[in-house]
Amino acid sequence: MSPEAHSAPRSLAEALRARDDTSLAALLRSRPDLITPVPTDLTQLATRAGTRASVLRALERLDRFALQTAEALAVAPDPASYGTLLGLMAGDGGDETVAGALPRALATLREQALVWGGDDRLRLVRTARELLAPSPQHPSPTGLGPTVQEATSGMSPGRIQEIVTAAGLPSTHDSVSAVTALSGLFTHRKKMAKLLAGAPEAAREVLTRLVWGPPYGQVTAEPAAHLRWLLDRGLLLPTAPGTVVLPREVALHLREGRAHRAPEPLPPAVAPAATHSPQVVDATAAGQAYTALATVEELLKDWDEGGPAVLRAGGLSVRDLKRTAVALDVSEPVAAFWTELAYAAGLIASDGEADERYAATPAYDEWLELSPAERWARLAQAWLPATRTPGLVGGRDAKDRTLSALGPGLDRSAAPEVRHRVLALLAGLPRGAAPDAESVLARLRWECPLRGAQRDSGEDDLRTRLARWTLSEAELLGVTGRGALSAQGRALLGAPPAGGTAGRSGGTARTAEPAAGPPGGPAAGPAEPAGPGDKLPVHHHRVPDRLAPLPAAEQALAGAAAARLLAPLLPEPLDHVLLQADLTAVAPGPLRRPLADMLGVLADVESKGGATVYRFTPASVRRALDAGRTAADLHAFLAEHSRTPVPQPLAYLIDDVARRHGHLRVGAASAYVRCDDDALLNEILADKRAAALRLRRLAPTVLATQSDPAALLEGLRAMGYAPAAESAEGDVLITRAHAHRTPPRTAPEPVPDGPPPPDGTLLTAAIRAIRAGDLAATAPRKPVGEHLASGELPRTSAADTLATMQAAVLTGDSVWIGYVNADGAASQRVIAPVRVEGGFVTAYDHTADEVRTYPLHRITGVAELADD
Repeated sequence: MSPEAHSAPRSLAEALRARDDTSLAALLRSRPDLITPVPTDLTQLATRAGTRASVLRALERLDRFALQTAEALAVAPDPASYGTLLGLMAGDGGDETVAGALPRALATLREQALVWGGDDRLRLVRTARELLAPSPQHPSPTGLGPTVQEATSGMSPGRIQEIVTAAGLPSTHDSVSAVTALSGLFTHRKKMAKLLAGAPEAAREVLTRLVWGPPYGQVTAEPAAHLRWLLDRGLLLPTAPGTVVLPREVALHLREGRAHRAPEPLPPAVAPAATHSPQVVDATAAGQAYTALATVEELLKDWDEGGPAVLRAGGLSVRDLKRTAVALDVSEPVAAFWTELAYAAGLIASDGEADERYAATPAYDEWLELSPAERWARLAQAWLPATRTPGLVGGRDAKDRTLSALGPGLDRSAAPEVRHRVLALLAGLPRGAAPDAESVLARLRWECPLRGAQRDSGEDDLRTRLARWTLSEAELLGVTGRGALSAQGRALLGAPPAGGTAGRSGGTARTAEPAAGPPGGPAAGPAEPAGPGDKLPVHHHRVPDRLAPLPAAEQALAGAAAARLLAPLLPEPLDHVLLQADLTAVAPGPLRRPLADMLGVLADVESKGGATVYRFTPASVRRALDAGRTAADLHAFLAEHSRTPVPQPLAYLIDDVARRHGHLRVGAASAYVRCDDDALLNEILADKRAAALRLRRLAPTVLATQSDPAALLEGLRAMGYAPAAESAEGDVLITRAHAHRTPPRTAPEPVPDGPPPPDGTLLTAAIRAIRAGDLAATAPRKPVGEHLASGELPRTSAADTLATMQAAVLTGDSVWIGYVNADGAASQRVIAPVRVEGGFVTAYDHTADEVRTYPLHRITGVAELADD
């Protein structure tokens, strides 16, 4: 036996044992479920890597070509050589592109621990083979059926001999040799071509219909002549009464050796649909960013005194969402997006009161103190990792309940990954290039075909819909402009400017290669020719992503860089308006906050856009007077902030409302009205509109009613009067908007898609523990008392344990111990004792890679390691 054969791994555990720490770290990073909890040794790691749930998760992360390679191995002999695999992928005629990409796909499967063994003995993990191999219940994606041996397993020996004879082969003495001979015929290209040359035309048509799958067909009890010809020669084999199957060997001959009709070694390119000037893209995105800020502020201002009620099941009602959409002048899906974005940023939450309502949080006031660019960066950074999916609002959940904005059931753990991947693909295009949406979707389907196949109650699969929503939401938020990624969007992702050099973005350059696959997946770009014997380093077998999600420590830096890029593109806030004679004021741009707040009280917004138009009305002026302003204050305010003279109609309006404001006083009787002018009270009593108030005169200058003061104020104002509320002491009450705030709330945490990827510190510690545990589990030991079962701790008396420890201290040898900690957890360890005293042994623990002290009474037993 050759040294290579002798050293070939016999199991996945042995293959993992031969890896270096860098390779193990790559495996644990790409399959984080394997490290939760940390395995005790490499055998347990291999066992966990072969479980159905873990294998399914690993298969979902494969790109289409790596998955096709795994599917080909599932229908290949076990084990298979690299040449056999290459034949299944490239066919008899060969395909240079497939041949060039296959080593990288195979290296990916090896890195993911889905394939192990050398190039001469490739083995697909058994669970993966069971999932991907063809069966009547679960057809193979390759469209291939069972082998001749599998299809004839229940066939009578006599029938098998009849098929062998009809196929032109000599009869044999047993069924095993007959099936082998038939398989050899079907895999021999020249002999099969000669056999099929004599087939009836109708028989060849049947084979053509079955060759690419599904391989099963129906026949009657008396099949036609052309079907009988195929059945007699084993080209179709019965699997059940009335059902026949095309054997795998026959299908592969008809396919010219290919397992797949169309191998896809290269990812589809993301095609630009249009190209714009980078300056136009950035300016357009900045305009959208400004609109986004204005929209969120308007939403929160609308809910400033307490927003809509929380449904019993959580979330906004359909009616409240419609009202919000009308208030923001957007469609309901867009209103749902802005509402969910503010929620994800921690700006709104439930107040937790008995009559639960949504309201702004204290974080909203802090957010308002930031600069516009910083406020935008805060929103964008809340959007990127959010798992809540506004696009689902209005749909139905698994229990056929309507999904509501801010309600439960909107989290989709795949959303951050898809969102980041879509933006990364946009970052791979030249500056100013807007992608064709269908090419982006095709690329995503190539990168994660299994995940894309998972439906989520809709025509499109979930990942496709997430990608479409990402493109539209990025445009709304100003991450993109005219469909192209903006400079601030690149900085937000940590991407360098197009061209591969760090510059304006200030972000962190992840790598300069073109994007070629999802995180943990292979690139399938043009590859240099590689043979099966090439030793490809684990970290260099693929072109990495251009962008990977930023670590938490770098996110703040990326947000600050994006804000710096956006700030010069946003319009400067103005400190003036243009007053017009038609009782309107035009704000030619964004206003400074004190001016905007005061103008929002004194006037009503009539229209929005590049310029905001405010209209002054008696009600709006009375609102300012109710807030404690005097007519002189309002005149001075307008004169100070208007670039045009205050129009006479506006001055008259203010004076007229102020002259009548407070002439009537409303207090609590239940409620009363008092006025020095008894003629005015007579006028109110005579007015038919006052009948609902049920007023009665208590004195010449006082009217009383059973209505509460608020209803009385509202009624008199509806009649055209300008009453003022007063306190019990007779002082005028100044009414100011009360800003209702929730208690401090944290933003909702994203729902993770499985265990989070481990960081470098955890990986280093985990690999050290696994290595040490494997050393303890596999170290050769001398016999201790009776034979120990695998994994059983050694058992020795206290005296023997003490004597062996003392001897090991003198000789410097390592020993194997069983140890039970204070929690009662048992483990086995390899230690090198240094000192034994006071009932404790101090030793270098190979398992923990550090010096530790162990109580002797917790050591169950000790055994010397074998000399070899």
